[in-house]
Amino acid sequence: MFILGLTKTTLLDYPGRVAASVFTGGCNFRCPYCHNKDIVLNSRNLTPICDELFSFLNKRRNVLTGVCITGGEPTLHDDLPHFIERIRSLGYQIKLDTNGTNPHMLETLIADRLIDYCAMDIKNSPPKYAPTVGLDKSSVSLSDLYESVDILLSQSTIHYEFRTTIVKEFHEEADMLAIAKWLRGAESYFLQSYVDSDGVLCRKLHAHSKETLESFLNICRPYIPNTTLRG
Repeated sequence: MFILGLTKTTLLDYPGRVAASVFTGGCNFRCPYCHNKDIVLNSRNLTPICDELFSFLNKRRNVLTGVCITGGEPTLHDDLPHFIERIRSLGYQIKLDTNGTNPHMLETLIADRLIDYCAMDIKNSPPKYAPTVGLDKSSVSLSDLYESVDILLSQSTIHYEFRTTIVKEFHEEADMLAIAKWLRGAESYFLQSYVDSDGVLCRKLHAHSKETLESFLNICRPYIPNTTLRG
């Protein structure tokens, strides 16, 4: 696995657990608001740390109870199942963060009981997906995204969440209604306000007001009662 980052302790990334977050290099999206620019672009300024990672996880088994695998996009890596097996052998619970573009990998990980929690990013309503992820329409397979959503909605073996980073330039009321109808009945849905940082791919974006975010909550909750603002 191509591991480019590690947060050694987090109380936020894995609900209900003290965890470490592992960042895989590379992504098939170029979301303008992504704050992991160096990891997404496989920056040469970052050094792979896979060997050091397992040494760290072995030493922290009595402190940490979970590992969040994020990115970048972890499901781009064919050896992800083997990587997870190595972590699970140390006794950790596994959370996967994914953009949902590899439903076959997601289904395999769930069926083989390799993950315990999954967070899937929903970037926007389907008609606006391509510009929101920084690609042209021909480069975005909505059918893969629909399949990944259906996999999570229909399974009962792991906990999961959907989440959307809300950006003023990309999201409006009609989009939130379309997303809510798409995810109807989901276990949980989190809205995260865009936050500017030095690591963002595009620095010309803005957050919606708190009032607008609250209005988005009211749009979503009739379809997904457990819709919450995060952060």
